Amino acid sequence: MELFRIKNDIPFMRHAKIFNIISFLTFAAAVFFLSTKGLNLSVEFTGGVLVEARYSQPAELEKIREGLRATGIDEPQVQNFGTARDVLVRLAVKDLQSGVLGTEGKLNQQALTEQVLNLGGPNVQLMRVEFVGPQVGRELAENGVIALMVVIIGIMIYLALRFEWKFAVSAIVANLHDVVIILGFFAFFGWEFSLAVLAAILAVLGYSVNESVVVFDRIRETFKKVRKMTVEETIDNAITRTISRTIITHGSTQIMVCSMLFFGGPTLHGFALALTIGICFGIYSSVLVASPLLMWLGLTREDLVKPVKKDKEFETP
Repeated sequence: MELFRIKNDIPFMRHAKIFNIISFLTFAAAVFFLSTKGLNLSVEFTGGVLVEARYSQPAELEKIREGLRATGIDEPQVQNFGTARDVLVRLAVKDLQSGVLGTEGKLNQQALTEQVLNLGGPNVQLMRVEFVGPQVGRELAENGVIALMVVIIGIMIYLALRFEWKFAVSAIVANLHDVVIILGFFAFFGWEFSLAVLAAILAVLGYSVNESVVVFDRIRETFKKVRKMTVEETIDNAITRTISRTIITHGSTQIMVCSMLFFGGPTLHGFALALTIGICFGIYSSVLVASPLLMWLGLTREDLVKPVKKDKEFETP
């Protein structure tokens, strides 16, 4: 399916050095902010208290957030849980050290109910109060890293088997470029990094590699059909032929993600924000990071199209 067709190939590879300099600078900036500012980890990773409350009517979340801010919590984490009458409140350990809601990490349930939860509506009931220790948060962080590594290794094996090892290396470098930049954005702006954001990063990995596979497949197809093109011309042709498809798929996905970002509320905000950044940079990296890397890794036609061996002709004496 094509939205439009470009007659002449766009010489992307002619400007490959410029694109890779831009990629290196953005990557370096992301690493700098990660190392200096770090991530603003959520309660799932740092430990804290999860409070589930139920109201007799739909709760007013903003009033609950205002009540939490009044107790000294700068970034209250309040969201609906299941229905509009069920509310989930996350309180970090630092919020329970010497405040109105608790001391030494212990929650004052009466103060929470009277000064905060009652603002959300009448007849509130505490359904669950669960403490998440730092050890649990550490395990979640470790499991998240393991999940990320499993995805990366799986992608490399798949691309190496379907194409060639050079494709696997270039795709993984491009995907890691996306992941680090997403983390850099969250570190620079101090946005909260939660399990939902981690899930979005894993989704971006799969989404970006899908775009890379489409371009790689066109490169292999062009190698087989047109033998007079150079490697640089073949890559330019493959990217140009997939531009229309890229705009359609990524554009429609971005519209859906933006709707979650602007209308999904606080619950989906971090997830949609990470996806938005990842999709934008995923388009860039799949086309303008992975493809130049292929060229610089020494991709040749023989890597994908094996030369046909000619039978030797023996002359009869």
